[in-house]
Amino acid sequence: MLLIECPWCGPRAETEFSYGGEAGILRPADPEALSDAEWADYLFYRSNSCGAHRELWNHAQGCRRWFGVERDTVSYRIERSYSLSSTETSLASGSDATVKAGADATAEAGADATGDADSGFSAGKGG
Repeated sequence: MLLIECPWCGPRAETEFSYGGEAGILRPADPEALSDAEWADYLFYRSNSCGAHRELWNHAQGCRRWFGVERDTVSYRIERSYSLSSTETSLASGSDATVKAGADATAEAGADATGDADSGFSAGKGG
């Protein structure tokens, strides 16, 4: 079992969390202009890389906030957890803009960015 560190609640068992997929997937600026193949690529295709990987996790049985995790997919070692409002760099991409843009795109998808316990995503501070 993984021990995942929530930026707000601290280390918790993997069973308290829900996996949200690969982090940093940017929503297309003009989805209606995409072909069916391009839309399918955005919706379904992910890098599925070996090694360092950025992921989204939700603390479903805790504070209910979304956050990012950098994890090695081979060893399952978690390098760090971070709030989605942070502009910290990533092992996977090395880009501040990607982390920040991913958080903005996620919040844009209809989530409340106030940090309330009932919201899906948070703009709260984390480590």
